[in-house]
Amino acid sequence: MSTLMDQDLQSIQEVRSLVAKAREAYLRYKEFSQEQVDRIVAAMAEAGFKASERLARLAVEETKYGKVADKTVKNQFATRDLYEHIKEIKTVGVIKEDTKKKILEIAEPMGVVAAVVPTTNPTSTAMFKCIIAVKARNGVVVSPHPRAKNCTQEAVHVMQQAALSAGAPEGLIHCLSIPTNEGTNELMRHRDIAVILATGGTGLVRAAYSAGKPAYGVGPGNVPVYIDRSAEVPKAVADAVAGKTFDWGTLCSSEQALVVDAPVADRVIEELKKQKAYFLSEAEADKVAKVLVTPEFRINAEMVAQSPQRIANAAGFSVPDDVRVLVARLAGVGKSYPLSMEKLSPVLALYIEEGWQKGCDRCIELLNFGGRGHSLAIHAHDKDVVMQFALKKPAFRIIVNSPAAIGAVGYTTGLDPSMTLGCGSYGGNITSDNIGPVHLINIKRVAWETKPLAMARETGAWRPTLPPTTTRAAEFPYQKALSSEVSRKGSAQPASVKSMPASADKPWLASRDADEKKYGAGKMSGEQVDKMVSEFVKARRR
Repeated sequence: MSTLMDQDLQSIQEVRSLVAKAREAYLRYKEFSQEQVDRIVAAMAEAGFKASERLARLAVEETKYGKVADKTVKNQFATRDLYEHIKEIKTVGVIKEDTKKKILEIAEPMGVVAAVVPTTNPTSTAMFKCIIAVKARNGVVVSPHPRAKNCTQEAVHVMQQAALSAGAPEGLIHCLSIPTNEGTNELMRHRDIAVILATGGTGLVRAAYSAGKPAYGVGPGNVPVYIDRSAEVPKAVADAVAGKTFDWGTLCSSEQALVVDAPVADRVIEELKKQKAYFLSEAEADKVAKVLVTPEFRINAEMVAQSPQRIANAAGFSVPDDVRVLVARLAGVGKSYPLSMEKLSPVLALYIEEGWQKGCDRCIELLNFGGRGHSLAIHAHDKDVVMQFALKKPAFRIIVNSPAAIGAVGYTTGLDPSMTLGCGSYGGNITSDNIGPVHLINIKRVAWETKPLAMARETGAWRPTLPPTTTRAAEFPYQKALSSEVSRKGSAQPASVKSMPASADKPWLASRDADEKKYGAGKMSGEQVDKMVSEFVKARRR
């Protein structure tokens, strides 16, 4: 029997053993109080935060991806920032009471979580998944990427020891020591696994969704950044470069292409040069594309999260030592333009478009090519343009005037801090949320009777009414952006836009904000008259 086959069998056996231990510990842990759970989670977050730099160094040394300083920030984010956000979330017992509807909501843990961790963000993602699983009163078994096995194991070990020191049951948190594809598949399909958290390539996510378990997977990110003529150009460019170069582009939410409004194109190019961008010639761009993208049109794993200098050297030319990002001007999107795809490296595609409408179309094209449902960034101070992008784009995180890479995960925005970003149905995912502990609990609902069976219900003259448009306009002040007539200043053509009248045979469908006719000295509404007639008819039938 070959060594490889031995490893596969050993990995499968290890999965079965660790899942059994995690389930046994979970059955004890699910009886813990909120106070006990919170104490354990606090200890885990603190230990992870203290180990942030050490774990970052281990990750860079093992994977050869990214920067120690930026991975340290990610580790701190996945512990400190995450904890501060989730610490007051209730995950034990009654978590909500609606006295009006007479409904209680009760949290119920899911069980054992299968947490699959990528090689690009190994330590931060491992700690993040352990913390949210334990906060939700679950057990967790982590499957590391073989290329990041040691650093992931160490990160999970930090979580294990901290949890135990705070009173967690032995065996609640585990990490595979022999990671193989067969072992990961066994983990995801194991009968005692309750839910899967899968972060990785498209193939892995598909495997997770086909495992016959509830699963949270993430789609690829091909994040476009639109810079509008109303943007603060220096900040917009600085943000885009900062996001793209953060950890040399390992985050799936990192900027992939700049789409620039033509009137500010020269200023954007000038600012890019100030930010130490190197503009590739057409020949250099072709060489870089061949280095970054394989003949099968996949990302070359050896070039992920490498410096611009290493990428250029591999492509057969050199760039100055102070260059931070490589920029390629492209004319289109698709397989004929390999650099228009997701690039987990400091390389940006550049498009110049005339007006936000064409910029909008280009962003949609980029998202459809490999980032549907993920994220988009826009730099603009024209709120109408921002809302057009928000309303029209197939992306579930629209980051405004902030770096996309770290804004989408919640580092520079108010979004929930997360290392797992759902892409919704557009990206083949079950949710578009930033995943957190609330996604790892079931909710029981206890409902008391509020509408007795014997209660009379209207059967004769019920008429539906639309919600008042005045309220809707107040709640959504940018709803005018839905109009195709909106100009850059947000002005429409009110004279040519009229409310559609209600059908003559269905006058009750008119909006409530219209001047409603009143009847009688008491100024009764049509609904009140209908009710009175209905009650009169019922009385006559008795």
